Amino acid sequence: MSEIAKLINLAKKAAEKIQKYRFVRIISHNDADGLTSAGIMAQALLRAGIRFQISISEKLDKSLIEKVNGSISQGELVIFCDMGSGQPELIANVVTDVIVLDHHNPVGESHVESVVNAHIVGIDGATDISASGTCYLVARELGADNVDLAGLAIAGAVSDRQLFNTANAFILEEALKAGIVSIRKGLKVGDGDLEDVLAYSTEPFLDITGYPQKVKEFFKQLDISGNIEELSEEAVYRLVNAVALKLARKASPEAAEAVIGEVLLLNRELIKNIYDFISLLNTCGRQNVYGLALAICLKDKGVVDEVLSLAKENKKKIAIDIRENVEKIRKGDNIWYINTVDALSTGNLASTVVRYLHPELPAICINESEGILKVSARGTRELVSQGLDLSLAIKEAASAVGGSGGGHSVASGASIPLGNADKFLSTIDKIIGCQLQKQNKGKAK
Repeated sequence: MSEIAKLINLAKKAAEKIQKYRFVRIISHNDADGLTSAGIMAQALLRAGIRFQISISEKLDKSLIEKVNGSISQGELVIFCDMGSGQPELIANVVTDVIVLDHHNPVGESHVESVVNAHIVGIDGATDISASGTCYLVARELGADNVDLAGLAIAGAVSDRQLFNTANAFILEEALKAGIVSIRKGLKVGDGDLEDVLAYSTEPFLDITGYPQKVKEFFKQLDISGNIEELSEEAVYRLVNAVALKLARKASPEAAEAVIGEVLLLNRELIKNIYDFISLLNTCGRQNVYGLALAICLKDKGVVDEVLSLAKENKKKIAIDIRENVEKIRKGDNIWYINTVDALSTGNLASTVVRYLHPELPAICINESEGILKVSARGTRELVSQGLDLSLAIKEAASAVGGSGGGHSVASGASIPLGNADKFLSTIDKIIGCQLQKQNKGKAK
């Protein structure tokens, strides 16, 4: 049996268990992957006639488990989406049956009702399937008509910067065949006026990002104007080449791959351009307006204008915030790092550093916010191939200062107590150094 077949078999068993319940409590993460996961499960349960309640959370901790236990009864089911694999000791405290639909690396031994996780069958959840993809595989087992939810799964994968290998390739092929998704070639950015799109885009993050006048001059030199989705083939070619030249100066090879190529269009969603769709969801997640995000996933046309307005303003603020914060970059022995206060998006900031400015080492961003230090760590696939595992590194370093963290080998996060930034950075710098040196020594032999 192939790895994909094994994963589908796990999804089928989970779907069979879900169908036995009359009420389901869904708990999902607050980023685009978690929100699309919740959207997929909501629609699948609606169609199956199963009542449900959804809660979106930034993290899985003791207080969340207490909240869940206070809102659930024996004989009901809790489904954790995009979380749960790394905290079996917390999940064990849920007072009723639990199913975990996740793509993070499992830690310890789980005793829940069912787990659907690609790592179990030998597929890398960090690169080859998102939580939303995992939820989609369960949804398609709940009902054949749920193939139209594949667009949400693909959006989750793109938002997590994944590859379309193995499981993701299977979902994309299914979506293309059913007409759920289509493709156009060009720059992987949102639709709209060229100057508006590129002036405050952080993917790609160019030397002109955050400077509207420089963007205007850039397009004047290229003799290109209008809406990006309406450009001629020749204009697209000129634009892509010009951006590629800018990226070649500093950015990682992954950056060019990430922003130039095939643009996926979500034919069944309210927002067709996948990058616009992801931007909307991430905006809702950052601003804690989860109901709007779920409404978009559930195709409520009444919220589109409100969410578009929020996303446009948020995009501009983040680009300016990143432009200001990258001036604070400092170099350790094995990392680049930034200390910030109330940064708008530490994940975007760390990603910008490692993708577009300093791809040779992982980037760590520590942000003081809401009485704690929030950490985002980002690497590249090249660094992972050299031995980097940010999931292990950040978990160990956070634990050393009384915090907690985890995630994927290429992207992880943590929360640590105030006053521990220096010790945390020193610790994770040494851990990452050991990871990279160990791999290099192995190659030398």
